[in-house]
Amino acid sequence: MKEPAARLLPWSSPNGNPCYLLGDGTGPVSRVADDIERLQLGMADDLIGHADGLLACQGAGNRELRFLARGLTDCLRDVRRVAESRGARLRSVDRSLDDEGGNEGGNEGGKEA
Repeated sequence: MKEPAARLLPWSSPNGNPCYLLGDGTGPVSRVADDIERLQLGMADDLIGHADGLLACQGAGNRELRFLARGLTDCLRDVRRVAESRGARLRSVDRSLDDEGGNEGGNEGGKEA
């Protein structure tokens, strides 16, 4: 039986270390993680819209721009973690397909089409 891949969760431990989950992706913690990822991506979209408006404003002050930069940095960190987690899960699915079919990446002889 194949071991489940570790999923990088969209939050950190209290001391800042990454948190991982072992499972098939259908349990309650996976569903909470999915919800938080959706929330993080939605917040990033909202902040991008706010950034566009603020940057178009000629009167934006240094304090406002610094606050915006902090928010964008936090959102970028969250989105990067979501992308890393989803990419790892996609690679895990690709590997399991390779194991079943015997061909690397699903292509004959492992060559790109």
